[in-house]
Order: sequence, then C-alpha cells, then structure tokens
Amino acid sequence: MSISLFLDDKRPTPKGFERTYTVQETIELIQDCHVKNIEIEVLSLDNDLGEGEAEGYTVLDWLEEQFYEDDTFQLPNKIIVHSDNAAARERMEMVIARLYGE
Repeated sequence: MSISLFLDDKRPTPKGFERTYTVQETIELIQDCHVKNIEIEVLSLDNDLGEGEAEGYTVLDWLEEQFYEDDTFQLPNKIIVHSDNAAARERMEMVIARLYGE
C-alpha cells in the first residue's frame, strides 16, 4: 500500500493525494505511515503556510533527522516543492538533493 501527501494551506488538493494543512499534521501522517509500513510515493510541500504557522521547510528538517537517526526510516520515493517562494524553494531543494544523494 502507498499514498501521496500534499502539504498546503490554500491550493486545491491534486487528485490522488492525501491533504495536510500544517507541518504537525504532515509529520504525524508520515510517522503513522512509518509505523504501519505504508510507502509514501510523493510528498509535495508548500513552504509558506500562513502567518504564525511553521513553514513547510520544517518537514524537511524533521525528515532529515529521522533519516540519519533511524536506519529503518524510509524516505518518500519522491519529494517535490510547489512553493511560490523562490528563496525557500531553493533552500528546500538543497535539502532534498542532500537526502537523496544528488
């Protein structure tokens, strides 16, 4: 079994994706998938999630920590950034490249 996740506070959810609105919701769903051995096909991230909310980049920080601390932790097959924030997108894509050894 596998799922695809879409983190965004405003955009419509693409067909075939599970929707999360916050960093906390996203992390909890990823943790749940890990425990239940559910593969994450695609993780699509926005960065700017509204005033006072944690940024999508925080999910990547958490993923990186899990990946390096837990030998059983499985990264999503693909992580994409759909943020309009060019600076955040670049920073996020650098972390993604590092995670996948690109």
